[in-house]
Amino acid sequence: MVSAAADALGVHRATVNRHVETLEAEFQTKLFQRHARGYTLTENGRDMLDVVGRADEMFTDLAGRNRGRSATLSGNLIVTSLSGIAPLVTPALRDFQLAHPQIKLEYAASADLARLEHGEAHVAFRAGPKPDTPDYVVTLFRHIRFGLYASRGYISRRGHPSLDDLTQHGFVGSYEQPSRWPFAGWILEHVGAENISLNTTDQHVVRNAIKDGIGLGFLAEHEATGDPDLFELAPPSQDWSVPTWVVTHVDLHRTEKVQQFLKYIRRTGPERPAG
Repeated sequence: MVSAAADALGVHRATVNRHVETLEAEFQTKLFQRHARGYTLTENGRDMLDVVGRADEMFTDLAGRNRGRSATLSGNLIVTSLSGIAPLVTPALRDFQLAHPQIKLEYAASADLARLEHGEAHVAFRAGPKPDTPDYVVTLFRHIRFGLYASRGYISRRGHPSLDDLTQHGFVGSYEQPSRWPFAGWILEHVGAENISLNTTDQHVVRNAIKDGIGLGFLAEHEATGDPDLFELAPPSQDWSVPTWVVTHVDLHRTEKVQQFLKYIRRTGPERPAG
């Protein structure tokens, strides 16, 4: 490891060792564990690597701007969100990629929260309460509203559901509490546990199951609007909505590529009016 670093820097390995010792003395901590097979980063060493990585990206961005090269941004941009939010984000990704084709885009669709302070993503979209992690820059993206839907195939077999009496109809979703879904309270009040035809918390499964006629269920407005196979039983409502947030880390928030991407996110259009 030391020899490889020395070769990459064009210096003697003793110089690398001396700089490591200087850093460890300055920060009064061990950055590496030395053993017979080489060096392994300590936890403090990994933390320093994260910070250095962000600093390197910021200096690279600054150098590019100083050379007037903002129109030809390069490098990578990592975006993460729940998979259900992706249709609201991909138009901005498309326009950003067309404007900056040298940027390599990566989209991580996951329920796991990326640790922005560790450089796991440049921009994250998060749903629910406003994130309050220190050093995060958080702005409202939009409220995602949900409505109650059934497939036309389901209605042709089981009849048109009445919201006043749903005892004869099956539902797709979850009866579990506590729940992060804004319509969970309505389900508890109007739907019996025995009416859950398919128990799932995965919204992709919910959407496919509703379209296949397994039962009624709640879908995000952007997932259901314009789908000819779906019939709206109760319109999307602000009462059944969840806020989503654009989250960046303060260290990378002002970099040119993040700022450019955020411009395209803001152009995706205003929120639909509350229902």
